[in-house]
Amino acid sequence: MSIETYDPNAAADVTMTDAAIAHVRKLLAKNADKQGVRLAVKKSGCSGFKYDVEFVEKPAEDDQAIQVADDVTLYIAADAKAYVRGTEIDFSKEGLNSTIKFNNPNAKDLCGCGESFSV
Repeated sequence: MSIETYDPNAAADVTMTDAAIAHVRKLLAKNADKQGVRLAVKKSGCSGFKYDVEFVEKPAEDDQAIQVADDVTLYIAADAKAYVRGTEIDFSKEGLNSTIKFNNPNAKDLCGCGESFSV
């Protein structure tokens, strides 16, 4: 048996693929007043939690800033760090459909519709 320690203030270490960065970069260019994108987690859905992504003019004081590219900053809500630690954000496009996918190693179950997860 091993014991793991948990530090709620540890960095979230969230990454974005090149495709996700390019997608966010395009959206930020259309919203010049926005400073970056913020990832939070809310209680919702059939599995318990859902990702909440929004473009922000100014991050919250306790957000963790991750510079994923020279011109793209990802902010992680302080209360979401434990849920999203190690997550990779990806973007894919097939035909007319596009999807932002969260490859979260902490997610134990996903709901059938893909909107929520549990840890």
